Amino acid sequence: MLLQAQHLSKSYGTLEVLKDVSLSIEKGTFVAIVGPSGAGKSTLLHILGLLDNPGTGSVSILDTPLERMPSRKQAAFRNKNIGFVFQSHHLLPEFTALENVSMPLWINGMAKEKAMEEARIALQQVGLSARVDHKPSALSGGEQQRVAIARAIVQKPAVIFADEPTGNLDTATAAAVNQLFLDLKARYQLTFVVVTHNEQLAALADRVLTMKDGRIIADSMDTALKTTLN
Repeated sequence: MLLQAQHLSKSYGTLEVLKDVSLSIEKGTFVAIVGPSGAGKSTLLHILGLLDNPGTGSVSILDTPLERMPSRKQAAFRNKNIGFVFQSHHLLPEFTALENVSMPLWINGMAKEKAMEEARIALQQVGLSARVDHKPSALSGGEQQRVAIARAIVQKPAVIFADEPTGNLDTATAAAVNQLFLDLKARYQLTFVVVTHNEQLAALADRVLTMKDGRIIADSMDTALKTTLN
């Protein structure tokens, strides 16, 4: 298993957002997390991606226990092994697409020329070879999201977490991003864990987890297993 989480719970004051959530995710799997607003989807994603800490429970990625790791080591592990794509692109407006994608590599200590070369390859992989020198303000919403995806994949992470990655896109652009996720998964055996309200994106996933009131109430893998067993 690439990722394992056991008995995760999280509360904010008296509000219990996650309630004893456990799951395992295999390498190379595209997992969609769906459910109504307030179900705990984004909280779960942030805990799995080391952006937040659970109240109780444990998370391990690549057989590395993470919940007791010092924050500095957590940050280094996250930067090396985890990629993120959010609804908002979070691109730095004063930098070009190439520089934005290079940023994680620079933070990791890679030499500038090598980082720019790797970033250029990542942008080519998402279809933006001709836009590498453009700043975010000169890019469309779909192009900005592709830059964010290139930034997420540039270090060839173990897993990519995406939170409503098509939420701000029109239908046609969202469909193109959906297909891009599938192409990258197939090409590089990437693992995706995606929170989404987009039914078309969820339908493309290998596995769908449905959440409600802080719990996973359905897992399409369980249905598949039951069908196989029967």
